[in-house]
Amino acid sequence: MRDYDEVTTFLGEWGPFQRLIFFLLSASIIPNGFNGMSVVFLAAAPEHRCRVPDTANLSRAWRNHSIPLRLLDGREVPHSCRRYRLAAIANFSALGLEPGRDVDLEQLEQEGCVDGWEFSQDIYLSTIVTEWSLVCEDDWKTPLTSSLFFVGVLLGSFVSGQLSDRFGRKSILFATMAVQTGFSFLQIFSINWEMFTVLFVIVGMGQISNYVVAFILGTEILGKSVRIIFSTLGVCTFFAVGYMLLPLFAYFIRDWRMLLLALTVPGVLCFPLWWFIPESPRWLISRRRFSEAESIIQKAAKMNNIAAPRVIFDPMELQELKLPGQQKVLILDLFRTRNIAIITIMSLLLWMLTSVGYFALSLNAPNLHGDAYLNCFLSALIEVPAYITAWLLLRRLPRRYIIAGVLFLGGGVLLLIQFVPAGAYNRVLPYIVMGSLTVFIGIITLFFPESFGMTLPETLEQMQKVKGFIIKNAHEQPSEEVQRVRSRRVQSARASVPMHLGNTTVLTHGCVHQFRSSPNLSVQGVLWRFYHLGMIHN
Repeated sequence: MRDYDEVTTFLGEWGPFQRLIFFLLSASIIPNGFNGMSVVFLAAAPEHRCRVPDTANLSRAWRNHSIPLRLLDGREVPHSCRRYRLAAIANFSALGLEPGRDVDLEQLEQEGCVDGWEFSQDIYLSTIVTEWSLVCEDDWKTPLTSSLFFVGVLLGSFVSGQLSDRFGRKSILFATMAVQTGFSFLQIFSINWEMFTVLFVIVGMGQISNYVVAFILGTEILGKSVRIIFSTLGVCTFFAVGYMLLPLFAYFIRDWRMLLLALTVPGVLCFPLWWFIPESPRWLISRRRFSEAESIIQKAAKMNNIAAPRVIFDPMELQELKLPGQQKVLILDLFRTRNIAIITIMSLLLWMLTSVGYFALSLNAPNLHGDAYLNCFLSALIEVPAYITAWLLLRRLPRRYIIAGVLFLGGGVLLLIQFVPAGAYNRVLPYIVMGSLTVFIGIITLFFPESFGMTLPETLEQMQKVKGFIIKNAHEQPSEEVQRVRSRRVQSARASVPMHLGNTTVLTHGCVHQFRSSPNLSVQGVLWRFYHLGMIHN
């Protein structure tokens, strides 16, 4: 049985059809860059202080001294969550006493912001923080908003793979686009933080589902030589483009509701792509819908001005595909043997710890010294040369040394931040933690088996014999027929884990989603492609 790539060799690798699929699927990822990082501006916390009502009977001097001072980074600034007890300073004002001269301010009783807060509008006109006063006692709600978004990402990863296996890549791609765009639009009408957050969880589900299904659809349609470009310069670069556009939108639109409205427009513009993006022929073949798959391939050949064979799928090959007896695989099979379990655990660690570093740095970019919008833009811009560099390195160098090298570099830089002058230790500590974790996972990466220039294992027995993880007492050698059936399961559908680190800070779902994302894909094929982080070759 020939594999799909062999059957469709006549189409070529980079014709008009492939270019169309490459750019349309990549463009559909742009809204993901908005939604994945939008919380940076939607939930920004401007400078604030306790409100002193205009009706309060205070002299100008007492009004100017109604907020106590606190020490912040070596300088005194107004307290954000406390004020002097209003009844007391109103009495002093009525008696004609002057603050600081007649009354010792340090001895005055203080109270919370019982009349609300005054928020600075120098940077943001409004955010969800100013809308629902998510400061002081309620400041925990802001980071929880981001965390719950990634809970949605986790949930979406579990369901999107199963749905795309059952209903098709194209249908779920556009359904999750609708979820992401539609619920982002509904967030505009949120009446409280709870409603906004619940909707944000659903947006997270649509965001990751759209990203991964588009990634899989592209890798299943495009040829071998284009897949690595698609996974780096395609999907990931267009995510960065969306990320770069976010601070530009936010700079000109300072109100969070209007910003959300503007960010939903690109998602709406993606829906006409339904008439240009086909279903995955690989998925159709796995569902025994051979005539539909053949029709798509015929249209692709016509677009590429290539004469397609009269019969694309040989009847004997189709008969083989209809043979029963394909083994059902379960999530627990990822821990079925020592080799597979070791690589599974290392892959989970690699994705989780790199994602912690990526999102921690990206979401913190506006809090760095300088302009928040420029910091966010530069954080997104630097990803483009990073992806280009990754693409160039992947063409020439061993995978594990590339990954380990960049992790050592990134972790080392994070560790060196502690030597930058000025700043409290508690601000440096997160960078020390992230740097240590990054260096640690860089060391773990060196224990992965190398795959550069090698044929990927297609069967469990081949996986058992990967250099560095040889187990002497392997399972009994199966018959040639069993070997052929197992191999055909791998050939029937190839999908890969998204390369971009911005999937979720709880990346345990990555392995599960990859396992679910391609029907009839063998456990060993899943695991090896999971290790590749989307870098498909051979």
